[in-house]
Amino acid sequence: MSTHTEPAVFRPHAARMNLPGIRNVTFEQPLHWLRDGAKDMAKAWPLSLVYGIVFALLGYGLVHGAWGRPHLAMALTSGFLFVAPLLATVFYCVSHRLEHHHKLPNLWVPLISWRANPASLGLYALMLVFVLSVWERISAILVGLFLGGSGIGGLADLLSVSAVQQHTDFVLAYLAFGGVLALMVFSLSVVSLPMLLHRKVDFATALVTSFMATKLNFAVMLLWGVLIAALVAVGIATDFIAMAVIFPWLGHASWHAYRELVERE
Repeated sequence: MSTHTEPAVFRPHAARMNLPGIRNVTFEQPLHWLRDGAKDMAKAWPLSLVYGIVFALLGYGLVHGAWGRPHLAMALTSGFLFVAPLLATVFYCVSHRLEHHHKLPNLWVPLISWRANPASLGLYALMLVFVLSVWERISAILVGLFLGGSGIGGLADLLSVSAVQQHTDFVLAYLAFGGVLALMVFSLSVVSLPMLLHRKVDFATALVTSFMATKLNFAVMLLWGVLIAALVAVGIATDFIAMAVIFPWLGHASWHAYRELVERE
């Protein structure tokens, strides 16, 4: 963990909810989270890389399986950011054990970490399914409105420089809708999933805590979201090869973000 000065704590209030304190963090903290995430990954590199490779292959398979259907391939590619926090629960589990100086678990233990809070984690998974379904429909509508009859037959055609220049209106609309949805999901996810694994709290309490942490530290959390999106973009741009390292790195770093943003019990 980083050795910076303990930040101020804000204590939010919500009807019938026992919310934990939220810390104010500085613009330096996202870099500390990445550094601490890299340290955890170095300590647990066999587990981290195995899961990183599995999730990279999963992303590769989903995107390339829909390569000939632009709206679906784009929805799955951008939707990877939406489901990443749920997949990263395995890395939260590992970082939690490292924090308490426990020995590393075997390969299967992180996969069943959801048993710590199955009902709330199940509700979160259902929420993600709904969000992805909505995003897939929005993506289909945008492709139909802006690219209908354009002759674009696959994602490769759409990603060419000439296609982007020719369909700037589509690119801007897609980024606008996707950005709003991504910001909403990010604000509800940034600390909620590690919190659900770490504490016996309900689904609503975790979501509200995550939203309050984002609201209180909006500029810093926006920077954190941009860093995550940029690193994921690098992973996708390398045909998911770099994702095998980037994904676990961000997963471990997100645990440290939660531990610094939410007051400890």
